[in-house]
Formats: sequence, C-alpha cells, structure tokens
Amino acid sequence: MEPNPNFWTKLAAKYAARPISDMGAYTQTLDRIRTHLPENARVLEIGCGTGGTAERLAASVAHYVATDFSEGMIAQAHLRDVPQKVEFRVADVFDDSLEEQSFDAVIALNLLHLVDHPPQVYARVTRLLKPGGVFISKTPCIGERELGFKFSLLKRAIPIMQWLGKAPFVRFLSREDMDDEISTAGFRIVETGNYPVRPPNHFVVAHPI
Repeated sequence: MEPNPNFWTKLAAKYAARPISDMGAYTQTLDRIRTHLPENARVLEIGCGTGGTAERLAASVAHYVATDFSEGMIAQAHLRDVPQKVEFRVADVFDDSLEEQSFDAVIALNLLHLVDHPPQVYARVTRLLKPGGVFISKTPCIGERELGFKFSLLKRAIPIMQWLGKAPFVRFLSREDMDDEISTAGFRIVETGNYPVRPPNHFVVAHPI
C-alpha cells in the first residue's frame, strides 16, 4: 500500500479545524526547532499539512517553503494569513522544483511513519540541504512495545481500516527504529527528545555526515 494524497485531501478541512491535541508538546517542539534555525535560514518543510507549523516558525527565518503532496492540505494552508516569505507548494520531497543544496534546514513533522521508501527520502533530503544543513524530524512511534493493549489493538485494526479506506499507509516504528534509520541513512544525530513522552512522538535533529 502506497501513500495516497487523495486520502489526505478528503480530510483536509476537518484536519485544519481540529485543535492541536497536546499544545504543550507542540510548543516545546517548536521551541527546540527554533534553536537550530538561524535568522537567515532558508527552510523546507515536507508534509506540511495545513501549514500551522509554517505559520508559527516563519518569523524565525528568512524564507520558508512548505510543501505537501495533498492539494487539499495546501488549499487549506493558503487560507492562513502568513508573511510573504512563506511559500506553500503542492509537492513531495522528490519534486523537481526543489533545488538541491538550497536549504539550510529540512523539517519533517509527523511524516516519516507515513513514507513507504524511507532510504530514498533520506537521500533526497541530504541532496536538498546545503553543506552544514540540518534535518529536523518528529515521528509518532506507536511501535513501542510498552504502549500496551490499546495500541496492540490499534495495530491489528489499521489494516482493516486501510482496506476500507479509513486509514493511511503507516509504519509502526519505535524510537530505536527511528534513530537507527536516520543514522543508517548517513546522518549524525545531535539531539533527540519525546514531545509528548507517551505515546512517544520522537524528535530528532541530525546533520548529514
């Protein structure tokens, strides 16, 4: 099963209207991201959804390109009142319009568990970054064993929900999986965290080696 942009387009309006489930963890994430973004940075966000993170981080950088492969998500993003230095595009990480070695930072929040070819994604991120650039991600890790019975049932239910068109492609990852995956892809991890801690949404800051 491959990621389907139409699945997300159908959800876009409801997604935009839904309140952030854990504002404290989200604010903590944004605070940590800002510490890695110089004021003159050119930033690319992949899988930006309806643009909430772009809206909040734009003031910290010089230019912010926010992309999503779902037309519906980007349509919702265009409804936001953002400064001119924010550019919303319908695109995925492989889009030819994204120039290689042109970004100081690439951000992927709540995305990496939804990609079906992670090595290719990481390789493309490396090529998009300028020398010395930084890759910042945060990924729900619902593959952790200690999450208990509720999440065990969820993992069993998702294939059925996918067959019914009610769930997207998803990978069940642990925090160790994420760190190993990013390291194996040729990055040096310089910071990790979990915002929130349970279920862990694993934050990783890394530089290409």
